[in-house]
Amino acid sequence: MSTQVIAPIPGIFYRRPAPDKAPFVEEGDTVTVGQTIGVIEIMKQFTEVRSEIAGVVSGFAVEDNGMVGPGDVIATID
Repeated sequence: MSTQVIAPIPGIFYRRPAPDKAPFVEEGDTVTVGQTIGVIEIMKQFTEVRSEIAGVVSGFAVEDNGMVGPGDVIATID
């Protein structure tokens, strides 16, 4: 069963903690409950996006540096 990770706020979604750092997670990575999969930035404020379930990241619906709105799907976890 797949679960979608949903954007809680509007902003820019980043898959990396900084431009010169590795992504928080990649497709195919195993994640735990509460693990950060990215951050959303709005007006220089950063909100962590966390997995609500344990599983494997099957894909991202938003590119790195992509705009998201509240309720948009960010990733799918199986």
